[in-house]
Amino acid sequence: MKLDDIGFYTLTEQRAEAASSISPLWRCELILTSRCNLNCKYCRRLRKDINPDIGLLKFIEVLRIWMDGGLRNVRFSGGEPTLYPDIGRLVDYCVEGGVERIAISTNGTASLRLYDDLLARGVNDFSISLDSGCCSIGDKMAGKNGAWETAVASIRHLTPLTYVTVGMVFTDDNIEECIDAVKFVHGLGVADIRIIPAAQQNRVLTQLCALPQDVLDAHPILHYRILNAQESVPVRGLNREDSHKCWLALDDIATAGGYHFPCVIYLREQGDYIGKMSDTVRMDRAKWISHHDTHMDKICKANCLDVCRDYNNRYEQLRNYLINLQEV
Repeated sequence: MKLDDIGFYTLTEQRAEAASSISPLWRCELILTSRCNLNCKYCRRLRKDINPDIGLLKFIEVLRIWMDGGLRNVRFSGGEPTLYPDIGRLVDYCVEGGVERIAISTNGTASLRLYDDLLARGVNDFSISLDSGCCSIGDKMAGKNGAWETAVASIRHLTPLTYVTVGMVFTDDNIEECIDAVKFVHGLGVADIRIIPAAQQNRVLTQLCALPQDVLDAHPILHYRILNAQESVPVRGLNREDSHKCWLALDDIATAGGYHFPCVIYLREQGDYIGKMSDTVRMDRAKWISHHDTHMDKICKANCLDVCRDYNNRYEQLRNYLINLQEV
């Protein structure tokens, strides 16, 4: 499967062919706050020594550094990013800077007025969490009564207006109803569905292999993960034959509290940051890649996502192909 067929618009063959420490920044994720109004059991909270809520001016400085590097796509997340009071001003800054895709990862419980305001300002990607097809299990997963109904209402409202995906985490609490849950989300008309096991229970989601073909055909990312499940390939973790380098870090940055991390998964798994955000961030990340072996890193070894594995493997294939061409 080509990268273009997976379904993530930031993971493309074009990107893998051109990525370097000086190519345009393809994707950056900014953690705005650790605060959240829900209490999901599986949530991997941020490191306690990293306070992401560094204030508007410092957030703008981070975005300025990224834009100087040709930022194409940005994602605001948290915690719950809609709890950050100046999120609209950050969206404005990105629009003014020519960022093509502005995404927000949210639990879907903010007011529709706020979501409409963000949409009007220029947000064109909402990733909303919904872990069940029924309110009782959904509220149990979210740790708050009424959260499921509010999130469903937000999904119904936003789906006709822009690109909306739903993230579904599966644990022992909801795995038994996973087929019905995915069918329910499919019925909401969303663009895609991102299924994933909780990090604490990194299982192959074989139960979902029974999903109807018409559901899979409607959602490329879902289809990709089901194909992997059919081959007993887990969502998380490196295989022996996978690349030993995280080439994604060349043009993909996750930042919290003014520090940049290898990726957002690494951040949430309590991993060390690479360094402080500065104008040398691209050079710092290229140096980190050259010295870092993902197979010797417990976090990367256990938690690297399937799409990241496939991207890094593809990048290496293309890199070796070009080197061989030059030697001919």
